[in-house]
Amino acid sequence: MKFYKFSRAIRPYVQTELQLARKADSTDEPTVAFGHLERAHVLGQSSTIEHVRVHSHMAAWAVRQRSPREFLGQLLRIIGAATKTAVGFLPYGNTGGSNVSPFKRMPVSPELEELMQRARSSEGQSGVVARTKDL
Repeated sequence: MKFYKFSRAIRPYVQTELQLARKADSTDEPTVAFGHLERAHVLGQSSTIEHVRVHSHMAAWAVRQRSPREFLGQLLRIIGAATKTAVGFLPYGNTGGSNVSPFKRMPVSPELEELMQRARSSEGQSGVVARTKDL
């Protein structure tokens, strides 16, 4: 039940990053778009559904960018996210792209750490969307 509450609480923050990625894609800024996908990954990687969802968006980004390497990397990560997240086998802070090892722990920015902490606490239940001013 605890993980379900976290998934529900973190979803608005992940969704905001996915929307910002879509916006950057629409203005032909693929690097900026992928940066938002990486942020979404860090936020959602503790939730199986959000983790898989973000990797699916990363795979779609790879298709749009015509990057077979990234696409194949994302397919492997989708399988890993679907099978390993629930048992806690994930490297904290990993940005999720195929340019980094799927096993590498990475530092988390204070901003994202705060959003994840908010989602873990009762404040995360409010449904407040992060960074809406950027949309």
